[in-house]
Amino acid sequence: MDDLNREQKRQLKKMGALNDEGKAQRAPRQQPKKRQDRVGVRQYLSEVRDEMRKVAWPKRPEVKRYSIIVVITVVIYTALVGGLDYLFGLLGEWFYEQKS
Repeated sequence: MDDLNREQKRQLKKMGALNDEGKAQRAPRQQPKKRQDRVGVRQYLSEVRDEMRKVAWPKRPEVKRYSIIVVITVVIYTALVGGLDYLFGLLGEWFYEQKS
């Protein structure tokens, strides 16, 4: 431990890896956390309902707008990938016709 500088020793002491004399020590073993008892189905569903009430749900126009944006984006990317697939197919056919 002599090869450590002052700052490293200070950090190790803070973490509990060194004692006051600067010697290595084992950190105390952490006790496993106590499991909480499970709740019943009725209480669980009640808590779920309470949490769902707290959610800031989007309004219908907002959902409609985002849905339209998603559908348009999917159509554009599908057309792009389909077009590239078609072009690479033509390119592959042309390439293999030239070789034979």
